[in-house]
Amino acid sequence: MSGYRTAGALGGLICAATYLFGIAIMVAVLEPAGFGAQTPTPEELLSFLNAQQLTLSVWYLVIYVVNAVALAALVIALRALLHPHTPVLSDLSLGFGLIWAALVMGAGMIANVGLTEVLSHTGSPEQAAQLWHMVTTIENGLGGGNEIAGSIWVITVGLAAWNSGILPRFLNAFGFVIGGCGLLTIMPPLEAFGMIFGLGFIVWFAWAGVVLIRKA
Repeated sequence: MSGYRTAGALGGLICAATYLFGIAIMVAVLEPAGFGAQTPTPEELLSFLNAQQLTLSVWYLVIYVVNAVALAALVIALRALLHPHTPVLSDLSLGFGLIWAALVMGAGMIANVGLTEVLSHTGSPEQAAQLWHMVTTIENGLGGGNEIAGSIWVITVGLAAWNSGILPRFLNAFGFVIGGCGLLTIMPPLEAFGMIFGLGFIVWFAWAGVVLIRKA
């Protein structure tokens, strides 16, 4: 059990770190370079993607693939910790957690493969722009356009841990709040709640990691 807890602790801390890394690169590098501009011309988009290919590739790798691996470790560790006390809910949390990890990893793989494919169409900026729109739509749908899988997972973990005392009640309550905010992103007018979900999970992941370190 100690090995599970150590792996889970590292997973939680790494997940928090990948979120912080993603925000830092977005704010310091990608947004100033034009990432997310509302109406770039196809030529401007291709110029941006060419200039930022390495940064984008590393960014997608960290925020999606590394995050997914760490998340899977945390999911499995929490299930092992909670299963003796609440077997049904802990098994349910395992299912939703691994689904979330798979979706996140898929988003990263699609983003990086899609980026390479888009940049192979430099002779046709319009076609490249259309392909990039398709890639980012799929990536966003899997990796964060709405936050259903992650929300259900953190709520299920909180329910499983509520009466066992395995995790602090304040951590569980905080998980209910960020999970609720994530579920609100199902409705397009409420997508802004995804920001609370993402920032809240930085705290939740780090907190859960520290709790597991102390129990290891």
